[in-house]
Amino acid sequence: MQLFDTATEALATLTPRDGRVGMYVCGLTPYAGGHLGHAFTYHTFDVIARRLWADGVDVRSVRNVTDVDDDILRVARERGIDYRVLGDRETLRFDRDMADLGLLDVDAAPRATNRVPEMVDWINRLIARGSAYEVQGWVYFDVARFPRYGAFSGLDTVSMVALSRERGGDPDDARKRDPLDFVLWQPSLPDEPRWPSPWSSGRPGWHIECTVMAAAELPLPVDIHGGGDDLIFPHHESEIAQAVAGGVRSYVRHWVHVAMVGYQGEKMSKSLGNLVFVRDLLDRVPAAVIRLLLCAHHHRVAWEYDEAELDRAQARWLSYQTALGSEAMFTATDAQAVYDDFMTCIDDDLDTPGALVILDEVAGRPTLPRRTTGADVSAAQLIGPLLDVIGVPIAGL
Repeated sequence: MQLFDTATEALATLTPRDGRVGMYVCGLTPYAGGHLGHAFTYHTFDVIARRLWADGVDVRSVRNVTDVDDDILRVARERGIDYRVLGDRETLRFDRDMADLGLLDVDAAPRATNRVPEMVDWINRLIARGSAYEVQGWVYFDVARFPRYGAFSGLDTVSMVALSRERGGDPDDARKRDPLDFVLWQPSLPDEPRWPSPWSSGRPGWHIECTVMAAAELPLPVDIHGGGDDLIFPHHESEIAQAVAGGVRSYVRHWVHVAMVGYQGEKMSKSLGNLVFVRDLLDRVPAAVIRLLLCAHHHRVAWEYDEAELDRAQARWLSYQTALGSEAMFTATDAQAVYDDFMTCIDDDLDTPGALVILDEVAGRPTLPRRTTGADVSAAQLIGPLLDVIGVPIAGL
């Protein structure tokens, strides 16, 4: 399998180590329901895992839960509920949505709040190495001590400062030595959760959470690490800096990022409120239709959702259902050729749109007289396993 690696900006061949692959995907901050943008991201990594499993690779999949950060605390405060109640409720809803979409269960779903002592230890190590500093109970990563900061995202300083401001950073913070220095630890406000540390009674910054959880859950280097492409900077750029400055020689082998889904002319996001919720779609159409909707788009190409997209996915699913229930038969040679072409698409940077074209052609073939030789393959025997690789559930047909 070849995947486009964000770090090298080129296709890279994924080679399992001892038949195993570890995959860490940045999960949600649980303060609102799962939307189609979430589904596109986690569907993508689900297809990666399914393709590897089909080749007998043992995949350990990790998707964290950012259950303490500025956003969840803000929403909990606005709603007058405990942040833990909010986080538990929304995590449960999200997990149910992903399960109902047919995503494979992850092997671990670590919560940031369960790893705070390890985060304190990591920050201590960064301070001892001269890569972080404390001011008035706050601890910041010192980007001046990491000259490579910005190399991963390929951004210049002006662009990084602008994105930092847009994505939760505070480049105008007077305590910082550099506008790009980012928070590792901060004192908690009176109504916020807090943990003990040498610097203040407080809580960890967002970026340190994933570095610590990834290192705790998977052997380093992590084989595949990724998420939405809005995480490239500052989140993943900062993860790399913390890991390397903390003594990790090689943090990640392959970085994979998924493009954004738009709606009504804007990126789908909680802050804009232009969300298409997974649960609302599941109430209208089968999970198979939603998975086909997602498969129709390459994971590195941004796209805009509209109702016509859903209609096309429904029509495609009806076509596949007809083929699955038909009398059509294929010779073993023809079936193997279809299988090989399909897998070639998936192995080429997850070309799921190309894979669907192959399935469309198979589903559109005229029904042939049922053969009697034992080597022949039915349409269901051919199409069913291929749909499974891309996560399209066919149970109940």
